[in-house]
Amino acid sequence: MVRGGRLGWCEWEAPPHERRSAQRPAAGARGAYGDRVTEETALIVGAGMAGVQTAVELRGQGWRGGITLLGDEPHPPYDRPPLSKAVLLGGAEEAPLDVRFDVDFRALEVDLRLGTRAQRLRAEEREVITDQGTVAYDKLVLATGAYAVALPGTSGLPGVYALRTLDDAAALRPVLDAKKHIVVVGAGWIGAEFATAARQAGCEVTVVEAADRPLAGVLPPAITDHMRGWYAEAGVELRTSAPVAALEPGAVVLADGSRLPASAVVVGVGARPAAGWLAASGVALDENGAVRADDRLRTTAEDVFAVGDCASFPSARYGRRLLIHHWDNAVQGPRTAAANLLGGDERYDPVPYFWSEQFGRFVQYAGHHDESDTMLPRGELAGPAWSVLWLRDGVLVAVLVVGRPRDMAQARKLLTRSAVLDPALAADPAVPLKAAVR
Repeated sequence: MVRGGRLGWCEWEAPPHERRSAQRPAAGARGAYGDRVTEETALIVGAGMAGVQTAVELRGQGWRGGITLLGDEPHPPYDRPPLSKAVLLGGAEEAPLDVRFDVDFRALEVDLRLGTRAQRLRAEEREVITDQGTVAYDKLVLATGAYAVALPGTSGLPGVYALRTLDDAAALRPVLDAKKHIVVVGAGWIGAEFATAARQAGCEVTVVEAADRPLAGVLPPAITDHMRGWYAEAGVELRTSAPVAALEPGAVVLADGSRLPASAVVVGVGARPAAGWLAASGVALDENGAVRADDRLRTTAEDVFAVGDCASFPSARYGRRLLIHHWDNAVQGPRTAAANLLGGDERYDPVPYFWSEQFGRFVQYAGHHDESDTMLPRGELAGPAWSVLWLRDGVLVAVLVVGRPRDMAQARKLLTRSAVLDPALAADPAVPLKAAVR
């Protein structure tokens, strides 16, 4: 699930103690640019976390003009992290879990328009063409997110599912409730999370992966070789080096000609930025099809900003452009975009963070690493709790943590500081990370 580099993680990433449907601006943020408020109209395209958070931040930071929020789904804006967990495991007989954002759009004076899909941007005219008509703006924020990648030739095929939207999760609940035999295509983060939920529901699960190991291209073999065992422990059959050749009713056909029986197929092979509608608009896209934002989250079109899964941005911290598909980015980016829309000049250069619950383990990652960075394990990777650090010229640039929350809490502070660590001390799991700083 690589999306724009090694940070192509799944979108279900804020730990329960941090996650909020929409976070209020930090204390002191309200009115930070109050002398620059306008009576203009701000249009936000996309009603996921990034779009909703942008509306909340604009009001919190002093925007007194109109705010229009367009969502292409018919549902009120909702939180995605529970889709791969609580919503799936609710059971067909239970009332659906309420995952709507806890935001009073009327009190915020936000004009929320659901079931409205953006089709074209006319930047010079400051208009967005939608399937419901034309919407004018003075300031525009693009927050259209990403869409799940489908296997070629599977569109509309019965029994084939993705897991990205509320409708996707609702369609899969009765599948899990019926305890069907499920084949999951893709051993990335979302594939592992869904396989975990399906096994908890009592389904027989087979995961097929085209690469030779889970999370290939995201984590090195020294780590993923141990993760392979997680599948077996949970009773999930994992087949690697097994690209899918075709899907047929009741079966998945692999490239080697073998056929796997499947009452249902769940495809988790990544996501792509939902930015194709911006072609020829004046908003530049990068090589991954994401909106090419600058370090202030401005696009190449005047008064147009971009946040969340649909946008990449340059990171001075990591020396490259990042495309980050996770919850924390959808919360942090809107703070910067709102401040700059209001006339500020704030740089966006976060330390990326995500988490995942799979096969009885709590996995967290922060930062960004490359193959050239020095990998430093803390503890036995075959054990129940361990961490892995990545150092670049001694500087901590990333950390992966399984079952060691204190390591993550300390590492996130050290990552922000670009702390230099003593490798010998940092590799000792008995030594607190903060004590390994040189």
